[in-house]
Amino acid sequence: MSFMYNPFPFHDPKPVNRPELSKKTVESIVAGGNQTVAKRFMQAIAPKVEKEGVIVAFDGYTTTKWDLLVSLLARECDVLGFKAEFVDSYKRTFKSGEEIDAIIDPLLIWDKKIDPTLLYGKVYHGGYLGLMDPDKVESFKKDIPALKTPGTLVIVYGYGSLIKEFRPLYDVKCWFDITPMNSMLRIRAGEYANLGKKHTGIINRTIRRCYYCDFENAVQLRKQLFQTGELDWYFLDNDRTNLQMMPFSTFADICSQLVKYPFRAKPCYLEGVWGGSYMKRLRNLPKEMRNCAWIFDFIPMEVSVLVEAGDQKLDINYCSFVHKEGVNLMGQKAVDHFQGYFPIRFNYDDSYHSTGNMSIQCHSGGKFNIENYNEFGRQDESYYVVVTGHEAKTFIGFRDDADIPAFFKEIEAADTEHKECDYMKYVSYEESKPGLQVMLPAGTIHSSGRNQVILEIGSLTIGSYTYKMYDYLRLDFDGKQRPIHTKLGEENVNQERRTSVIHDPSSKDYIVQKPRLDCKGDGWEEYILGENPQMYISLRRLEFEKACQQDTKGEKFHVLTLVDGDAVLVRSIDHPERSFKMDFMDIVCVPADMGRYEIVNLGKEPIRVHKTTLREGFENDPR
Repeated sequence: MSFMYNPFPFHDPKPVNRPELSKKTVESIVAGGNQTVAKRFMQAIAPKVEKEGVIVAFDGYTTTKWDLLVSLLARECDVLGFKAEFVDSYKRTFKSGEEIDAIIDPLLIWDKKIDPTLLYGKVYHGGYLGLMDPDKVESFKKDIPALKTPGTLVIVYGYGSLIKEFRPLYDVKCWFDITPMNSMLRIRAGEYANLGKKHTGIINRTIRRCYYCDFENAVQLRKQLFQTGELDWYFLDNDRTNLQMMPFSTFADICSQLVKYPFRAKPCYLEGVWGGSYMKRLRNLPKEMRNCAWIFDFIPMEVSVLVEAGDQKLDINYCSFVHKEGVNLMGQKAVDHFQGYFPIRFNYDDSYHSTGNMSIQCHSGGKFNIENYNEFGRQDESYYVVVTGHEAKTFIGFRDDADIPAFFKEIEAADTEHKECDYMKYVSYEESKPGLQVMLPAGTIHSSGRNQVILEIGSLTIGSYTYKMYDYLRLDFDGKQRPIHTKLGEENVNQERRTSVIHDPSSKDYIVQKPRLDCKGDGWEEYILGENPQMYISLRRLEFEKACQQDTKGEKFHVLTLVDGDAVLVRSIDHPERSFKMDFMDIVCVPADMGRYEIVNLGKEPIRVHKTTLREGFENDPR
């Protein structure tokens, strides 16, 4: 699922993965325009259409569009003398819009005193079937087989057409995929209406309903289909004028080869009122961007993986890759414990030479998220400072002398009376310098101050459960004061996390930790930067001048970030051709199945690589 409200429409061309693919795999990919795809698809099924008829199903991720291909296939049928029947499964099976609203709307928060941006709700877990009319479903199951006759092509298209109850109806099953960013850009362009809606609505409300219902339905269905292996064809629908089609076995082979390599995801870039300029220069982002606040470098639900296959670039939804290669990618324990979700997310927050700090904020824990949002678990974070300018600060926890009830009164007055809050009286801070690591278990009040770039590493909770408690009376890009979540913030903030506690090694809230040597080898050392029993991640740093050897042992993935140095090569020791070159601030994932690998310095200066993995015993933790 995606909760990225406003990605900048820039497709970073750099992070291309080049796994070795067989000639057969590459040649089985069909592209070159939708007409070519339609012709090749028809050629594949024409003999069976002529002899006995064929029923095809088209389903896909939210915002997929089938109209152009359906139209072209109708033309192909005319050319070949076939009869064509096209069935919109949505119209034939779903409840009325009013009935769907009655199911979904009560799950969403409509009280602006609690949620001023109308951002939150509860995840709907009923699947597509729960939104369908039982009588229509039974009628559909009887009517579709009757359409099949020799010389007839029947194409059933629509969301939910490939649910388990309908799959026995079809001869050919096809899934249309799209990256989260492209899906979100279509929603913002008004090209999608929520399930049950006749036309698109207010953008933020459309996106919220997508997150809590539409995306969830599509993600769970795709996961089922990939696990059962029942698909025949896989389409990439990122470009309406250039569909890419392949047998599902081809897609499966591409994923099975990619997971043997270190790989990089394709980032998404977002502007923000506190956004900075550092990453915009480093990544050569478009000059039209006002700034760059968030860089979603490796947030599983938001990114994709760009794979080179012959002369084609395949932009694959990262979660599709996870669904297909979960065990080899993450390890069996992680797949079991996190129910197939990739459990850690990575992004950069850039406030370098910006107008101010990020908001003073906190996040909610597992019990709160499960009970209030039907979510999977808690929302923890951590900050690693990569780049700083003058007077940069990282805010974390309350001061020892903070009058917290007074703080709550001040932030309430800021929200309702537009009075400034002297937040420095209440919130503690660390002087930022490169290498500072702070852990942010759910409930910790925190903020990244202006004039720095931080690597943010968080748990898998994929909703945007960030409760802004103070935002400096700042206006958004539309000139309106940004709303804050005083009620939710007060409910979730941990008042015990004060300066002396978070620095105390004997405290369970020891979250501003000093690096400690964990192991070393020939010319390298590995330091633990942060481990806490409240968080399932282990934050580490590798330091070396020439090379560093590591081993996933087939059990845990590693995520590496080059935080000091120009470039390194990450490569398998047993298969050195399986490699990826990392530049400064690139983030690369080393799959669990890779085993022994090394990081080789391609320059002359000392190297620092941030390494994130799952903490020992994570599988025994409650969510």
